[in-house]
Amino acid sequence: MSRGGITLGRRPGYWAEVIEALSEADPVMARIIATSRSAGLRRRTDPFLMLARAIIGQQISTKAAETVWLKLSDALGGIRPDTILVAGEPGLRALGLTRQKSSYFVAIAEAARDGRFDAARLRRLDDDAVVEELVALRGIGRWTAEMFLMFHLQRPDVLPLGDLGLRRAVGLCYADGDELKLDAIRALAEPWRPWRTVATWYLWRSMDAPL
Repeated sequence: MSRGGITLGRRPGYWAEVIEALSEADPVMARIIATSRSAGLRRRTDPFLMLARAIIGQQISTKAAETVWLKLSDALGGIRPDTILVAGEPGLRALGLTRQKSSYFVAIAEAARDGRFDAARLRRLDDDAVVEELVALRGIGRWTAEMFLMFHLQRPDVLPLGDLGLRRAVGLCYADGDELKLDAIRALAEPWRPWRTVATWYLWRSMDAPL
């Protein structure tokens, strides 16, 4: 694990078999997959750190988020529910978190302590129920809940329509760069079922290099 980082596990067991199915269902997706060098989505193993990282990254650049994350991790001796609750909102603000993000951090730490955030229990729920439970936590929106489904629970059929990177990639790959409305993206993604997580991953990767 890197300093303050999230341990990555294996990619989902379904990944290899899905690539062929997606390629047969959608010739554009076949081209994206063929030109990608990615080995596939890898599981982020610590569910609490996933939510905490998402809160840090809200409305700031990736570089800035990493700087804040490492500063917090070093100062707290690791980002965990217990260290967050010991620091409290004033301590977190003193370390550079905004008032709002400090309150979100404490809220998810309290939820973990009280059992309201229980990753083992969430694994037994369907996708919609997981999203419903997570967005009930202060500071957690639908996008974060969907990233949790994809990267921690490794659910195979998540289509995060609120993700700007996905929408931009769809426009570039399927509409000559034009922005498509959400209903159009939803319809375009129908052939990807029940593997829309995998299709989303490859669309993200398509942004890394020209196709």
